[in-house]
Amino acid sequence: MTESQIEQYALDILANLGWQTLHGPDIGPDGAVAERELRQVVLPGRLRNVLVRLNPHIPELALKEAMRRLMQISKPSLIEDNHDFHQLLVAGVPVQYRMSSGEVKHDIVRVVDFNSPRNNDFAAVNQLTVLQGDYNRRPDIVLFVNGLPLVVIELKNVADAKADLTAAYQQIQTYKREISDLFRFNELCVTSDGLEAEMGTITSPLERMMPWKTIDGEEEAGNIPALGVLLRGVCMPERLLDIVRNFIVFERSNGSKLVKIVAAYHQCWVVNKAFDSTLVASNKSGDRRAGVVWHTQGSGKSLSMVFYAGRLMKSNELHNPTVVVVTDRNDLDGQLFSTFSACSELLGEEPRQADSRSELRELLKREVGGIIFTTIQKFSPEDDRDHLPVLTDRRNVIVMADEAHRSQYGLKAHVRASDAQLVYGYAKYMRDALPGASYIGFTGTPIETDDKSTPAMFGDYIDIYDVERAVRDGVTVPIYYESRLVNLDMDETIRQWLDKEVDDLLEGEELSRQGALKAEYAQKEAIVGNSKRLDVIALDIIQHFEKRQGVLSGKGMIVTMSRGIATDLYQRIVTHRPDWHSDDDMLGMVKVVITGSASDPERLQPHIRSKQRLKVIEKRIKDSEDSLKLVIVCDMWLTGFDVPSMHTMYLDKPLKGHNLMQAIARVNRVSPGKIGGLVVDYLGVARALRDALSNYTQSGGRGAPQLDISEAVAQMRVKYEAVCDLFGNFNYKRYFTASTDGKLQIILDAEEYILSLRDGKRRLRQQMAELNKAFALVVPRPEALKIREEVALFQAVKARLEKVSGSLAMSDVEYHTALKQIVDKAISPIGVVDIFEAAGLKKPKLSILSDEFFAEVRSMERKNLAVEALQMLLVDEIKSQFSQNYVKETKFSELLHQALMRYRSGTIEAAQMIEELISIGRQVRRTVEEERTRGLSKDEAVFYDALVENSDAREVLGDAQLRNVAKALLQQVRRDVTIDWAERKNVQAKLRINIKKILMKYDYPSDQQALTTDMVLEQAKRYGSEWGCERATYDTGGANIID
Repeated sequence: MTESQIEQYALDILANLGWQTLHGPDIGPDGAVAERELRQVVLPGRLRNVLVRLNPHIPELALKEAMRRLMQISKPSLIEDNHDFHQLLVAGVPVQYRMSSGEVKHDIVRVVDFNSPRNNDFAAVNQLTVLQGDYNRRPDIVLFVNGLPLVVIELKNVADAKADLTAAYQQIQTYKREISDLFRFNELCVTSDGLEAEMGTITSPLERMMPWKTIDGEEEAGNIPALGVLLRGVCMPERLLDIVRNFIVFERSNGSKLVKIVAAYHQCWVVNKAFDSTLVASNKSGDRRAGVVWHTQGSGKSLSMVFYAGRLMKSNELHNPTVVVVTDRNDLDGQLFSTFSACSELLGEEPRQADSRSELRELLKREVGGIIFTTIQKFSPEDDRDHLPVLTDRRNVIVMADEAHRSQYGLKAHVRASDAQLVYGYAKYMRDALPGASYIGFTGTPIETDDKSTPAMFGDYIDIYDVERAVRDGVTVPIYYESRLVNLDMDETIRQWLDKEVDDLLEGEELSRQGALKAEYAQKEAIVGNSKRLDVIALDIIQHFEKRQGVLSGKGMIVTMSRGIATDLYQRIVTHRPDWHSDDDMLGMVKVVITGSASDPERLQPHIRSKQRLKVIEKRIKDSEDSLKLVIVCDMWLTGFDVPSMHTMYLDKPLKGHNLMQAIARVNRVSPGKIGGLVVDYLGVARALRDALSNYTQSGGRGAPQLDISEAVAQMRVKYEAVCDLFGNFNYKRYFTASTDGKLQIILDAEEYILSLRDGKRRLRQQMAELNKAFALVVPRPEALKIREEVALFQAVKARLEKVSGSLAMSDVEYHTALKQIVDKAISPIGVVDIFEAAGLKKPKLSILSDEFFAEVRSMERKNLAVEALQMLLVDEIKSQFSQNYVKETKFSELLHQALMRYRSGTIEAAQMIEELISIGRQVRRTVEEERTRGLSKDEAVFYDALVENSDAREVLGDAQLRNVAKALLQQVRRDVTIDWAERKNVQAKLRINIKKILMKYDYPSDQQALTTDMVLEQAKRYGSEWGCERATYDTGGANIID
């Protein structure tokens, strides 16, 4: 399938969805239905007509002002300008005008009719030429809504290995730089090769371009090509407007950089399902249980809650609702509150955080709607009462519970041991206070199978997005588990006692009971915090993490049982690595993150920070480039805390159930070059993990929440053996005992060997990419360290082959990882060896086409390496000499291609291939020499070559007459071509007629006129872009075309 066929496939789908499909040149200034100038990225006529239709009551001058504001570029930053436009698009354009009475009226100009999507104008335009500054670019498809270019689609040819989704993504990045005006209005960017398709925004990094897996939201599409699924799932007019209005937010990354985020497919669908379920639950006959959303950790649950709240606040059915967001811990309340606050524009108002019970009650008593944050504990009654008074009985109150589970939201009563009083779970008191409210739960882990309270409170599952889907969609990475238990020399009774999860026991218990439990916990802490044990763990973490950092750039987290242990462990770590320490929050490689007060012991005080100072540490650990690499925590940051580059967790705290699952999910976020997270267990949570897995599968979850590291080791071994098999009988192991000079020669011999294999270079590239990833995940396991030097050698051979043959360069991440793996410094010089030296050639001083150079090639020992280097040089020479000569470039490129096909298939040996390459080189040299003596300008020569491809023409007309024909064709093409002429059928038809007239005028052989006309047109396309641009420069002020 060609790129143009994929483009037509997309246009056909869009047409069936209700889009008007248009050809870019047809709506340009010289088109049949001109709608725009080439420097305009908006279709002004369509925009004007829609504004008039949607706002019939607003005067013309006010509509003109609204249109001016929409099209005005007012910010120096593209993303800031895009943000401002988005707000106008969604909320409308504020205007004011004077009425006939003289009164000044403030009003809103609607830009889009979101309530009646089909009342808008939808146009899909392919090959839209955009001029900006000195650039001329032509995106494949642009989707216009009401004349505004909201979606850009970049397509690549699925049959071209180099034209993949990464290339399409990079093409969009180029467009953003060079025709940024188009992206001021952009809402979505789509990349596809037909079979694969991804979607993101103008700030989405490559790894956050996401697939769209379903058309109807119920089932994943089967064998439908991914582009078809995405277009039908996203670009149906109603759904696209839903996404634009309800599922795009702007956030400031690390407090400064603005980023634009669009919901993934699972977020869009679950929010709309949850919204519909809420409407049913909250109506007069509803049971007020909207349901539970189980979306696995790392899949964007917090943002899903934001999008859901946004839908509630915009709904007409709920009449200005009150949304109460409930968590069970202050730090979670703060994290989620920060996320909501950053998205206040989508929500339509600023959320409020209740700092006390009294403030919560005051906020809930208000009749106006809003978004209120609180912890569940603030619903407990005072003065030993068994109920709370009614704060509001409105039915448009929606309670959103984050991480709903039994201990938080229990309804049952139990007898308090201290005074025999009957006390209830917090959920009972919350229902007392909000008798008309509806309840919905969001969780990253499944409800435990024996938990009856959560379904009783919230209802059944609305939607499940499990680990299997999240990993498959690239939303999260898999988590691997490694046990590195420290021998405590304790008997089994003590070990079982330690296994009990005291944190879970403390939740929901009355104060009198907490005292006894804390005493028990203190005894366990004394065992875990044993001085000798911490010495062992500190040194092991240092060595383990340093080896991990040798192949992975990123962050780590150490989870301890108490603040005291965190402090003691830190002290031991910086004793071994003093350069990791700093008293300055802005410096240092490791920090302790705990809460506390002035009354805490002195040894804790250096690590107790204010909220502002904690924000500094948070910003540093989230910055993948910052020198802060390790944090030591106790309770903070174990839930709802995202650090995408965090790849390793050292777990030395007893956890189980949802607490354990939430904690280990800190390392499952997606980050460049990261293929998995690793949890290192020092205390023995394997049993708790097995229990959690059992509950996970019984709840309907697919895919393992965590995999044993042995599985990764096995995968690495398979990848390693595949590469070893590829080298076959080549004895690469002699490299490790050779001198430096000998090592260089062995690497060159290894390159020669790989090139002698059928498809060897491609196979090595693919297999090394897989081995590199598996190796980086397993380090520093002994199994990885054992093969480290061999992996480094394989990588060096691959890197050299990439350079010698001029193949696509490795990605930055792959290259960075590869360099880290090269531990033997003797390999390093290979990285800068000249490609000619690598092939055994002296770098040509004048030309690769000389007989002296060809003789040197023949004498080389490494024939396969010589073939790679020489074919690359010939490709460059052909492009250099004939880039604007269609006939000659096509001829020599085809000769080269056919020779390479015979060589790659094994039909000819390397020595024969060298002779064929030399023959082609000599033909190129003769052709260049002939052109210099023909007496034609370079421009005239290219049309002369098109004419003499027909051997009869030279005999019939003679060389002198053919030169006259070439000159006439050159003049005609210069007169006829314009910008976009190659895309405009009417201009091509006119030029074709004029070419035929000239051929007939000079009696060119009639049986060859059609073929020669086609060749002249192809040649005109090489020069026509430049000549068309010369006319555009005169007309538009100087834009150089670049296709």
